[in-house]
Amino acid sequence: MNDEEMPIAACVDGMARAREEIARVIVGQDEVIDLALVALLCEGHVLFEGVPGLGKTLIVRTLADTLMMRFSRIQFTPDLMPSDVVGATMIAQGEGAGSGGELGLRFEPGPVFANLVLADEINRASPKTQSALLQAMQERIVTVRGRSYPLPRPFLVLATQNPLEMEGTYPLPEAQVDRFLFKIIVGHPGQDELVRILERTSGQPDSGAREVMREVDVLALQRATRDVVAPTELLQAAARIVLGTQPERPGSPERVRRFVRYGAGPRGAQALVLAAKARALLAGRYNATMADVESVIAPALRHRIALNFEGQSEGILVEDLIGEAADAARAALAFDEAIASQAR
Repeated sequence: MNDEEMPIAACVDGMARAREEIARVIVGQDEVIDLALVALLCEGHVLFEGVPGLGKTLIVRTLADTLMMRFSRIQFTPDLMPSDVVGATMIAQGEGAGSGGELGLRFEPGPVFANLVLADEINRASPKTQSALLQAMQERIVTVRGRSYPLPRPFLVLATQNPLEMEGTYPLPEAQVDRFLFKIIVGHPGQDELVRILERTSGQPDSGAREVMREVDVLALQRATRDVVAPTELLQAAARIVLGTQPERPGSPERVRRFVRYGAGPRGAQALVLAAKARALLAGRYNATMADVESVIAPALRHRIALNFEGQSEGILVEDLIGEAADAARAALAFDEAIASQAR
């Protein structure tokens, strides 16, 4: 197969075909699939949350099959060790180990060395093992015994987690949660969707998704995403929304100042802008709009905001506070625009 990348327009068409293939295998969950493809173009990691049995693992595996990427699955359990994730240095004899066949050290890569890494039930492992992914997710390298090993590109961690109230789960470290571009809530299917699922799974097994894209084309789309134009007004809106989630700022909504322990930071603003660019490109546009930002506010910010004790005891929903911060940002931008119009 020719390794030369296709023109960007052809790559966008290929991603649309990939979307159709994934939807052919996955019943419903259209928004989940769309957000996963946006994250792929941003080369941003995704945290899927939902109770077991909703198809989170199948979504990730189908994505890998459709895009012809190296796929690896890590089943996180309480006894999983960091070396089970990133790899370990082993004593070996013979070629590549030492001169003259002597004993030497050889690095054995772990399952994290893949394009798409499924971290299944990531919050069932201990915090020590969860943190083994920190460097890989941020820097795309793994360091073992002082030596760094680059990870393949593209590289995405797509993690699933059970709701924290379920038994046998550990909360993810805050630094790791912030490294996920999106937190996507996977909900239960409706009645019609459930009937379609039963029709597909109770008969002869399906052949699965077809391969429609290559790594080189995905990399081309990731580069093109960065070139999509984001106007100054969009950047200002993203900044205002993120700042509006921070309780220490006087201009934040009253309920944010009352119920939030800490809000989103620069990574949240970066996620909004980059995801807006990716959505625009997937739609065949080379400029991002506020509608693109609006569509990703909740998944980009919900995991970057922590409620304080009062907020938790009151049963406050983070999504509601995000909506209030977005409303305040819209009002502030409209006011600035009105002042600018009067000045003109």
